[in-house]
Amino acid sequence: MNELSPARRRELKALAHHLDPVVTISDNGLSDAVLKEIETALRAHELIKIRVVGDDRDLRQQYLGGICEKTGASPVQSIGKLLVVWRERPADADAKPKRRARKPIKLTKRAAQTVAEGGGLPKALKRPAARKPAASKPASGKARGKR
Repeated sequence: MNELSPARRRELKALAHHLDPVVTISDNGLSDAVLKEIETALRAHELIKIRVVGDDRDLRQQYLGGICEKTGASPVQSIGKLLVVWRERPADADAKPKRRARKPIKLTKRAAQTVAEGGGLPKALKRPAARKPAASKPASGKARGKR
């Protein structure tokens, strides 16, 4: 567990403000499954929020200490039922998880020929165009209170 400087802690609190909790600790406590999810989330995000179900403040502080001890994370903030922890991503880990490649669209011979001729994608494969709002009709002279 690394000790954070007050300036770094303030910076992390500001970054965590807009985050949603990614892990919830319920009545079962810090089970192996919960610790595994926390580990996965820390590996992916570095800074995470954890929601703790229950009203016992001392128990929440024990959870925070246990999480930081078992994962090597640093406590950033404990406010209400939310815990915020941070752990720097290891240098050997990829910065971003790898994404699966999208499957290519299979075109019929006719559609492929249309595309090859510069005709663009068939209508069925295009995104629907955004609808334009209906133009309002101007009111008649009598309705506007013509003088």
